Amino acid sequence: MLDRLQALADRYEKLSELLCDPDVASDPKKLRDYSKEQSDLQPVYAAYNEYKQVTEQLEDAKLMQNEKLDDDMRDMVKMEIEELSARQTELEAEIQVLLLPKDPNDDKNVIVEIRGAAGGDEAALFASDLYRMYMKFADAQGWRVELMESNESDLGGFKEVIFMVSGKGAYSKLKYESGAHRVQRIPVTESGGRIHTSTSTVAVMPEVEEVEVEILDKDIRVDTYCSSGAGGQSVNTTKSAVRVLHVPTGIMAQCQDGKSQNENKAKALQVLRARISDMKRQEEEAKYAGERKSKVGTGDRSERIRTYNFPQSRVTDHRIGLTLHKLDSVLNGDMEEIINALTLTERTELLERENLA
Repeated sequence: MLDRLQALADRYEKLSELLCDPDVASDPKKLRDYSKEQSDLQPVYAAYNEYKQVTEQLEDAKLMQNEKLDDDMRDMVKMEIEELSARQTELEAEIQVLLLPKDPNDDKNVIVEIRGAAGGDEAALFASDLYRMYMKFADAQGWRVELMESNESDLGGFKEVIFMVSGKGAYSKLKYESGAHRVQRIPVTESGGRIHTSTSTVAVMPEVEEVEVEILDKDIRVDTYCSSGAGGQSVNTTKSAVRVLHVPTGIMAQCQDGKSQNENKAKALQVLRARISDMKRQEEEAKYAGERKSKVGTGDRSERIRTYNFPQSRVTDHRIGLTLHKLDSVLNGDMEEIINALTLTERTELLERENLA
């Protein structure tokens, strides 16, 4: 492990030299690539440097322990050795996690799709609650949210809403949200005060570049139509809304919330690429489902992942058995505790697999 860490440290320092090179500074692509690579290596580099310092200090303290010391000094050295040993163990664990294979999509922007599922109007209203939750969380992270497509229900909820979240590490945190989200509460439409159970589904897909998924003009069918709002009311009289069908896969995407037909087509193609890539990813994972099954799930939107219980102000993530009694806070975007727990679970599983390999 130490040889690997030293090689990564050497690479980090080499990148520092390259980023000071005038030839690199004048090449936007190299500057961007080297800066990103160094940024990715920085946590490992910092942890390794601290590990070396702690190890050196620990060795010095142990040597000092063999010298003739008075009782007070001996106690101080003993305490220092205990503290340094504990920190060394912590750093070893941190470094093990930092050296785990990184999901190549972690730093990507994401496209999120939320749909009302079982429960009619109540499911659509809950879909809008989830949309607001993610908006609040994204805002707290300093990310940008762009609405791509929406279909409102008569009561103001969302039958479907699609949006892009742009920002560093967006996929690394939101990837755990794919699946069925269940809500238990008294709907606004319920006059008898009975608690109903409804569900909305969430799909989180990394943004896919054109070079990653090539869509040929001959493979798509593009239809245009007039945009419309809730209840079918016409929003404009020009055919600015766009529907794109990928004929080989049967996957379709549409967009009507942009200002022009070209903008809507570009957004629809973004969603289409993400859906095609997601379909291929799930097909690949299905092949190995018997070999490896993560607690945090496969990203299948039919898999129930979380329950939001309003009467008890309770949120339960079923994948890891985590229950929090702060529903209002979570729905206002305070999702860090849930996401951190899911991240820790995934990293623990990866460590176990690495150790078994």
